[in-house]
Amino acid sequence: MIAPSRACRALKIALAPDSFKGSLTAEEVADCMEAGFRRVYGRRVSIVKIPMADGGEGTVRAVVAASGGRLVKSAATDPLERRIRAEYGLIDDARTAVIEAASASGLPLLQPHERNPLLTTSRGTGELIRHAVLRGAKTIVLGLGGSATVDGGMGLAQALGIRFLDARGRVIGEGGGSLQRLCRIDLSGLMPELLGVRIEIACDVTNPMCGRNGAARIYGPQKGATPAMVRQLDTGLQRLGEVVRKTSGQDWARHAGAGAAGGMAVPLLAFCNAQMRSGVDLVMRTVRLEERLAGCDLVITGEGRIDGQTARGKTPVGVARTARKLGLPVIAICGAAGPGVNQVYRAGIDAVFTALQRPVSDAELATEGREMLIFCSEQVARLIALSKPIGGA
Repeated sequence: MIAPSRACRALKIALAPDSFKGSLTAEEVADCMEAGFRRVYGRRVSIVKIPMADGGEGTVRAVVAASGGRLVKSAATDPLERRIRAEYGLIDDARTAVIEAASASGLPLLQPHERNPLLTTSRGTGELIRHAVLRGAKTIVLGLGGSATVDGGMGLAQALGIRFLDARGRVIGEGGGSLQRLCRIDLSGLMPELLGVRIEIACDVTNPMCGRNGAARIYGPQKGATPAMVRQLDTGLQRLGEVVRKTSGQDWARHAGAGAAGGMAVPLLAFCNAQMRSGVDLVMRTVRLEERLAGCDLVITGEGRIDGQTARGKTPVGVARTARKLGLPVIAICGAAGPGVNQVYRAGIDAVFTALQRPVSDAELATEGREMLIFCSEQVARLIALSKPIGGA
């Protein structure tokens, strides 16, 4: 039975969902869940909202919302070298910057006909890192999801002062198509302000940078690469890997996760002492999830779709793992459930509820999805309220 530690006090619930991709942000999902519980309990329930993410889309806003931080706008270069305004988050009294690669280097910044990873650059993400460090950030949390690039992080590194040179000592151009001409990496201009800055990269894929399971072959096509482009990009990434190995003394191209975001992490790993972390684990630590769950009676998590993939380390299971350490029951609310949903029970989730009441189009989801989620949360609350001691209900 879910019950407060003292029957006289209100039930305390933590709401720690991921976003419902393409529909609601994590913060909006938590708001809807709260609205559903308030319909049943009113003010007799204490609610802690902790919007979550796994390092991909929505990470910055989720972490800022959960940590009382703020968003910062900065000029940056988009994947095709156009000037835009991009955002990142500052938390911990501006000591930690949370950056999404997608903000300045993301696929959504391009029209479908503009997608060409031979040309697209990750420079904008490096500019955001540079901006944050010059403002005094001592920790950078970088989420790699959603990039439009397969440039091996060359653009990002150039923004930090690293030069990529051809056989004649000239700086090579932007984009993955230039990597085949790479002969030497010059670190002499690397910004000294990076010394002592901790860089943590949120990544939940294990692909290497090159080869059959590498960045070009696995992720290139979704970024606009034709089969011929994939071959050219992979050759360039292999060249980058060789030069990075000669420069750093380590074969970073084979490192698990080096293929994420088109190899964007490789220069950071090789030359900036960056560390790869599980995306959801990194976010949970950044928002101090375990500390904020202490004293709660129940945890509600969720994401847009819960299926067998969820059990392999996505946000709801990460939240459940932390809750279990504290002996707390966990309920997940999702838009829809898919094949393998039963696997999440073995991963620490006690029950799954789906919010969609009928098949809906994307347009209908935008207008009706919020109320469906509120209604589903209300039904969960009504079920819990059947236990008389809870919150005085």
